[in-house]
Amino acid sequence: MDIRDHNRKAWDHQAKTCNRWTIPAGDHEILEAKKGHCRIFLTPSKPIPVDWLMPLVSRKVLCLASGGGQQGPLLAAAGAEVTVFDNSPEQLARDRMAAIKHGLELKTVEGDMVDLSVFPDNTFDLIIHPVANLFVPNILPVWQEAFRVLREGGELLSGFNNPVRYIFDEEDYEKGVLTPKYSIPYSDLDYLDQDETIKKRIHGGSPLEFCHTLEDQISGQIEAGLVIIGFYEDRDLEEDHHMISRFMPTYMATRAWKVRGS
Repeated sequence: MDIRDHNRKAWDHQAKTCNRWTIPAGDHEILEAKKGHCRIFLTPSKPIPVDWLMPLVSRKVLCLASGGGQQGPLLAAAGAEVTVFDNSPEQLARDRMAAIKHGLELKTVEGDMVDLSVFPDNTFDLIIHPVANLFVPNILPVWQEAFRVLREGGELLSGFNNPVRYIFDEEDYEKGVLTPKYSIPYSDLDYLDQDETIKKRIHGGSPLEFCHTLEDQISGQIEAGLVIIGFYEDRDLEEDHHMISRFMPTYMATRAWKVRGS
């Protein structure tokens, strides 16, 4: 099946039904960002450390697979020159809506996160890439393209899942039971003919998901030419309050640098 097309339609559906990752930043958040207090999230609960972001004024920022009006408008309010790149037209519409409402300037571009050919080399000072690469089968091109479009001295801030979440049986998990069933790397496509739960989820307008190894997530960035200079973990107690997040972090974030002269 056409994975990109399915996930575009799925995220359009999620936006129309007000998934929490499709609700634009509020008035207070925008006002605080204009004052220089910009709280951006790569993962569900923990904001990006302030020193990972500053300064933002006049920096060219790419919000990669980051539509929905949550990161882009805040960065624009803080003075950055923002481009939001996303596969979902409805998600991009949320960014434009927030920009118009708050008198902000930002650019939106529809496309696949594994292909940034619309942008020349050495275009951006900063890339914000919240948890999103679970929606593509191969994440190595994401890191390679990010490295290419970053300027020397630029940084890539990324959030992604802890792979442990994907080893458990879906039906049992919803009942509060942890039953190991799948191996990592994981792909929904491998189980479409075997797992009725996944079939129902996809037919119900949910995106296809792919769980990648930590080697691809972290070493993949290094092999693309980036240097990891920051790391933190997070958990999603709001969505996963009775399961894995009670015992261990289920998300992580990295700060990667494109070394000058590279």
